[in-house]
Amino acid sequence: MAQITSRDGTRIVYDDLGEGPALIVIGGALNTRAATRGLAEELAERGLHVLNPDRRGRGDSGDAASPPPWDPAREVEDIAALIDAAGGRASLYGHSSGAAVALRAAAALDTVDRLILNEPPYALEDAETPRRWSTQVRDLVADGRGGDAVIAFATMLGMPPEMAEAQMRGPQWDAVGLSLPYDSAAMGDEHGALLPVPLAERVTAPVLVLAGGADFPFMVDVARTLTPLFTDGTFLHLEGHGHDAGPEIVGPPVADFVLGRS
Repeated sequence: MAQITSRDGTRIVYDDLGEGPALIVIGGALNTRAATRGLAEELAERGLHVLNPDRRGRGDSGDAASPPPWDPAREVEDIAALIDAAGGRASLYGHSSGAAVALRAAAALDTVDRLILNEPPYALEDAETPRRWSTQVRDLVADGRGGDAVIAFATMLGMPPEMAEAQMRGPQWDAVGLSLPYDSAAMGDEHGALLPVPLAERVTAPVLVLAGGADFPFMVDVARTLTPLFTDGTFLHLEGHGHDAGPEIVGPPVADFVLGRS
């Protein structure tokens, strides 16, 4: 375990694994670094220097802003500090809403070597659900109701309310639920989470977009539509695999891409 201090004074804690070209792993909504550690270890074994952080407000990382402004620029600053810790350059891997954080960082920073986006959950047409979710989650978090924000998030994804209450209610979810507005902000949910065309057009690094689509079939269409927006984009269909495809599925193509093997 290691730590850095971001621009606004926030402490970001991360696992520092392996040797080789640097790669920063950015988890999605509700993920702490424990959720992405298996992938981080797989990538380290495949010859990469992996930084696997707790995003701000989660796990062992803090959040210096009080109350947080939920500005995605803060997470870009966190990534910039991690890149500095990695030696000044790094590739970025982002999963789900973490892919939106990685994309924003790659669009803003000239120190990103390669970018990998795994199932970024954007919308292909104007959608009311993300806007309603963005408003709801900010209201719940403003009232300190992190657990209720988690339940609302799960039900938005299609989990029956009774199941969400049974499986995702408890103190372990309360704290991480308070950070969900960062995911909403990174995705641009207040605008319907539409494809971030201006951001994609600013990325000059090679990009690999992954999607399996077994859980959310629309993500394959999103990935196929997003990929040509990049100057150097490649789409890889992880056919038959879902949103949480394991390290043994995701690790090989990600390592090969960062190492320039494909």
